[in-house]
Amino acid sequence: MAKKVVATLKVAGAGKEFSKVITMRKSPKTGAYSFKEQIVPNEFVKDVIDGKPLPLV
Repeated sequence: MAKKVVATLKVAGAGKEFSKVITMRKSPKTGAYSFKEQIVPNEFVKDVIDGKPLPLV
C-alpha cells in the first residue's frame, strides 16, 4: 500500500514536496520497539521527528 501512496504523489508532480518519516519508539512496559511511518510535507519533517503534532491545513 505504501508503494501506491508514493506512486500517486509522484504522478501528481508533488512528490518532491513530501518525505516519508519513520519514527521508532521503545515500549516502557515490554522493551519492544515499534515503528510509525508517515508521509509529511518537507517543512514539517523536523516537527514530526520532535514529536509535535502536524497542523491542520
